[in-house]
Amino acid sequence: MREFARIVLAVVLMSLAVSVPASATECSQLSQLALKGAKITGAELVPAGAYDAPALPFGPPPAVAAAIYKAMPAFCRVRATLTPSADSDIKIEVWMPAENWNGKLDGIGNGVWAGSISTFEMATPLTRGYAVVATDTGHVGNGLDAGFAVGHPEKLVDFGYRAVHEMTVEAKALIAAFYGKAPRLSLWTSCSTGGRQGLMEAFRYPDDYNGISAMAPANPMTALMVQSLWTGFAALGNPASAVPPAKLAIVHNAYIKACDAKDGVKDGLVGDPERCRFDPKVLVCKGKDGPDCLTAAQVVTMKAVYGGVKNPRTGKRIFAGFEPGGEDQLGLLMAGPEPFPVATSYMRDLVFKDPKWDFKTFDYDRDVNLARDAGSSVLDMPSGGLAKFFAGGGKLLLSHGWSDGLIPAGNTVAFYQAMQSTLDPKTTASSLRLFMIPGMEHCGGGNGPFQFDALSVIDSWADKGDAPDRIVASKPPGATAMSRPLCPYPQIAKYSGKGSTDEAANFTCVTPGKR
Repeated sequence: MREFARIVLAVVLMSLAVSVPASATECSQLSQLALKGAKITGAELVPAGAYDAPALPFGPPPAVAAAIYKAMPAFCRVRATLTPSADSDIKIEVWMPAENWNGKLDGIGNGVWAGSISTFEMATPLTRGYAVVATDTGHVGNGLDAGFAVGHPEKLVDFGYRAVHEMTVEAKALIAAFYGKAPRLSLWTSCSTGGRQGLMEAFRYPDDYNGISAMAPANPMTALMVQSLWTGFAALGNPASAVPPAKLAIVHNAYIKACDAKDGVKDGLVGDPERCRFDPKVLVCKGKDGPDCLTAAQVVTMKAVYGGVKNPRTGKRIFAGFEPGGEDQLGLLMAGPEPFPVATSYMRDLVFKDPKWDFKTFDYDRDVNLARDAGSSVLDMPSGGLAKFFAGGGKLLLSHGWSDGLIPAGNTVAFYQAMQSTLDPKTTASSLRLFMIPGMEHCGGGNGPFQFDALSVIDSWADKGDAPDRIVASKPPGATAMSRPLCPYPQIAKYSGKGSTDEAANFTCVTPGKR
C-alpha cells in the first residue's frame, strides 16, 4: 500500500509539473515589472480558448477569427504603453504561451498607416509555441489616414521605425522575466507595411531579429504614395478615363489569355510574367463602346497604370507601374472619387499640409521630390543598408505576388536586384532570397497557389541554416486543389511534361532563357 501511495503521489506531482507554467515569474506579477520608458497596463493569464478579441478595421470574417482565437492555448497577455519621446503613445501586446514555449519570439507588423494591434496575426504563431509581440505604432486610427502625424513629427518617427524597435526591446525583457531566459531566436513575419517594418528593423536595428520574412514590403513608401496617386489620377483625372470594375475584369481575362501559355503550360496561371508583354490596346472597341471592349481613353488609362509614373515634360519614367494581373485590386485605387486614401492623405496632410489640396494639381515633375522629401528619411529603407544585418548572420526572405494590385511587384524585384548588387555572391547565397508568387494578389488571394508557411521557412533558415531553394504553395481549403513550387528569383517553375499540372511534384525550378 505504501508503494502504491508513492506511485500515486509521483503521478500527481508529474501531472502538476506538466500543468503549471514553467516561468520565473507569475504572469500577473509582470504588472509590477519596471521597464525604462514603458508602463505595463495589464498582465493576466488568459485560459485556453478564452481570449476576447477586439474588432479590427481590416480583420478576417468574424467566424474565421473566432475559430482561430478558440484554438489558442493558455497564455500570458501583457499590455504596455511605451513613451520613447514626449509625444509618443505606443501600445504593445506581448503574448507568451503558458506551456510549451519553443524559446523563440515572432514579431508581427501592421497594414497601411497602422493604428491598431494585429491581434489576429498573433494568434497562429502563439498556437505554434512562439512568444508573439505587436504594436499599434503609436496611434489609433483606421489605417487609411496619415492625419495622426500632422503637427506630430515624433509620431511619424514612431510609425516609421521607432515603435517596432522599442516594442521588440520591451518584449525581450518581458519574455526574460516570465520564463527566466531571453528568446534564443527572434523572427519577424509580416506583409505590406509589416514587410517594410521588417526591412527597417534589419537596416536600423540589425541585432533585433535573426530572420525576417518581408512579404510585399511597402518600400520605398514615399515612391509608393506617388505610384498610388498616379494610378488613381490616370483613371479619375478625366471622366472619360474611368475603367469600371466590369471592364477591369475584361482586362484581367485578356491578360491571362495572352500570357498563360508563355511559361510552357496552359493552366489559367501566368507563371513567368516577365516573358509576356501585354498591351491593353487589343481590347479597344472597333465601333461604339460596349461591355466587352475598352474605349480609346480607357486603353490610355491602362497603359498609364502598367507603364508607371512618367515626367509629363520629358516622358521619362520615374517609378514603375503595376504588373498586369492585379486588376481586381487595382479597382481600389481607381474607383474614386479620389485615388487611394492612403496616398491622398499622405499628400494632403504631410506633403502639402492643405486640407483643400486637390489630387489633380499634383505635378509629376516638380512635386515628386516634395513627396519624397516629406517622409523618406523615416519611411524609406535603402537597398544598400543591410550589410550589418547580414554580417551578423541575419537572413532575409523577400516575397511578393506578381498580381499585387496595391503595391507594384516590380518594386520588390528592383529592390532585390539593387540590394544584390551591393553584396558578394557568398552573402547573397547564404542570407538573401526573393520568391515571386505567380497569380497572388496583395498578401494573399488571386488565381494561383499562394499559401505557404513563411514562419517555418524563416525559422529553419535562421535556426539551422536551411536556405530555401524551393517553397511549396497551395490554394486555401475550399478552393480547387492546386500546389506549385515557388522558386528563388529569377527562377521559375517548369512543368516536367508528366502528371497533373495541379501538383507541385511535377514542376522543377529552372532559370529561364532570355526574356
